[in-house]
Amino acid sequence: MQEHDMSWVRTEMALAQPAPASVSGPVAWVRRNLIGSVGDTILTILGIVIVAWVLPQVINWAFINAVWTGPDRTVCATVGQGGIQPDGWSGACWAFVNAKFGQFMFGTYPVEERWRPILVAILFVALLVPMLIPRVPRKGLNAILLFLALPVVSFFLLVGGMFGLPHVETSRWGGLLITLSLSFVGIAVSLPLGTVLALGRRSKMPIIKMLCVIFIEAVRGIPLITVLFFVSVMLPLFLPAGVTFDKYLRALIGVSLFAAAYMAEVVRGGLQAIPKGQYEGADSLGLGYWQKMNLIVLPQALKLVIPGIVNTFIGMFKDTSLVLIISMFDLLGIVKQNFSDANWATAQTAKSGLVFAAFVFWLFCFGMSRYSMYTERRLDTGYRR
Repeated sequence: MQEHDMSWVRTEMALAQPAPASVSGPVAWVRRNLIGSVGDTILTILGIVIVAWVLPQVINWAFINAVWTGPDRTVCATVGQGGIQPDGWSGACWAFVNAKFGQFMFGTYPVEERWRPILVAILFVALLVPMLIPRVPRKGLNAILLFLALPVVSFFLLVGGMFGLPHVETSRWGGLLITLSLSFVGIAVSLPLGTVLALGRRSKMPIIKMLCVIFIEAVRGIPLITVLFFVSVMLPLFLPAGVTFDKYLRALIGVSLFAAAYMAEVVRGGLQAIPKGQYEGADSLGLGYWQKMNLIVLPQALKLVIPGIVNTFIGMFKDTSLVLIISMFDLLGIVKQNFSDANWATAQTAKSGLVFAAFVFWLFCFGMSRYSMYTERRLDTGYRR
């Protein structure tokens, strides 16, 4: 038999080649997202023009012409206003933020005792970070420490009056301390309470369903300002003589109940999105009501409504500024209160303070939003083909 020449046959696998530049890489991204059509191209050009016009002015105001340190208003005022800056000067007065930074963070909390809220913040971060990382084990213990133990420890640390710690009235709390504490308690309470309310609204027991519907619709039908005003001003009128609650505690209750009503509707939307077959399958396995909800229905429902849950959290975080109506000063409130300080009254003081407050709020809201997107991607495996 004649032997065939096999020298032309490849004996090794060909190495993988990179994708063409037209379908992968920066060039492909620009073509796909910025100039994919005539409309996209026009919008891209318009966006570049706007950014080129606005960005240099922002940089000049926030960085180049800004004043970073100084003892009083003179460093941020023009000569005509009694300061040292030339007439026509326009720049951020970060010296004001630097001088008032302690108040922006802690309000009028005693300076010598500020190590206590700082310690609470460290404990909060130390427990929150492992909770957010999926690979860290013992989530149950972590949740108990974060949502049960930490609030108790924080109460004793911040309020004091025992264990040798001086008592600090909640009326002296303020700034970011109020914003974060109200938000954390509101988040920790609103999600489980809202879930219970959502289950109650879908219950087949008429009394339970009616009570949940009345609560949800009553709270959702009035603004948060009204709720805060009621718990701060009206509620004491209905209490027996000599019985009262701390104003901060009343604000916590009002914010938590208000957020729970909205959370209930978000969770109810997730429950309604679960196919009927999931309920029937759980029933066919002989699972009880709470087993069915905890093991089958709620994990799927909560996964579906992650964007709505986080959106409620973000809205609640920003709505903490409304506690100003009951004379409590959160971050935005304490910033605005310091505008009346004659030592720092300049044309740029208010702008700088508001930009600082806006940046802090954006930082926390953006962080929650990005983690929400990460969680959605991680839990989306059940819907992939």
